[in-house]
Amino acid sequence: MTVPLDIVTDPVHGGRWTSLAAPGREWLWHRPDPKRQQAAPGAEFVDAGGLEECVPTVRGDPDHGDAWSRPWTRDGAAEYVRCADFTLRRTIRPTSGGAEADYVLAAEPGFRFVWAAHALLDLSAEATLHLPDGAPTRLFPEAAALLDRPWPDGAPWISGAWPAPCGLPLDRLGPDDGTAVGAVVDARQACVHDGPHRLNLAVHAEGQPVSVALWRNLGGFPRHGPYRSTGVEPMLGRVFDLAEAGPFDAARVPASGEVRWRLTLSTACPCA
Repeated sequence: MTVPLDIVTDPVHGGRWTSLAAPGREWLWHRPDPKRQQAAPGAEFVDAGGLEECVPTVRGDPDHGDAWSRPWTRDGAAEYVRCADFTLRRTIRPTSGGAEADYVLAAEPGFRFVWAAHALLDLSAEATLHLPDGAPTRLFPEAAALLDRPWPDGAPWISGAWPAPCGLPLDRLGPDDGTAVGAVVDARQACVHDGPHRLNLAVHAEGQPVSVALWRNLGGFPRHGPYRSTGVEPMLGRVFDLAEAGPFDAARVPASGEVRWRLTLSTACPCA
C-alpha cells in the first residue's frame, strides 16, 4: 500500500530537502550545524543531513559538488540554480504513489558530470537495504580493511556482487561498529525497509549511466567526533569522484545542450 509523501526544500540554502515525510514517519536524518546556514561557494561541505543535490561531483573538487552551497531560485513550481558551467532545474510534485522530481541540466554539449540525490536517511539498526541480487557493486579504498581479499595497489575501486561484495555485507545496517564505507551499485532503484515502513527510490535517465550510491557510516566518520548516518543516493554516473570517471562512468550533455532525468519516491517497494 502506498501513502503520500510530503517534501519540503530550502532554496536559500542550496536547495536542500529538509523533509521527506510520510504519515507518522520522517525519513530524512538531520545533524544541526549553524555553519550550514552560512555556506557559500568554496566553503567546506557542512554535513547537516537532509537530501543535498550533489553535482557535478560527490567526492572530489568541489566536495559534494557546486550546487549545495549556492542559493536556488523559485520559478513557479520549479527551482533552479546557476553554477559556473551549468544550470540545474528541478520540479517536485506529489503523485498517487508518493512523489517525483524532474530534473534538467543545461550545459555545453560534451560537459560531463555526476549527480546524486544525497539522501541521508533516519534509519534504525534493524533497517535493511534491498537492491537486485548479484548487481555489480563498486567499493572504494575506505573499505579495504573489511574485505576478504587484499586491495590492489593503486586501484580507485574494486567490484563485487550485491549484497556482500568482496565479503562485505552491505544490505544490513546493524549497530555502530566504527566503520564507514561507500559503495556504488549498478542498479536504478533501491528499497529501504525499516520496521513496517518502506521507501523506494529510483532514477530514470535515457541514454545516461545510472546507479545507486550507498554511504554506510556506523560511527566511523569523521575521525574526530564520528556519528551515525546512512546515505541511499540515486545517481547519474557510477563513481563518487568525477575525476575518477571512466568513459561510461559519468553523464554527458548531448548536442541538445540538456540532460533530463526523473527521481521517483514511493512507500511501496516491489521487493516487499
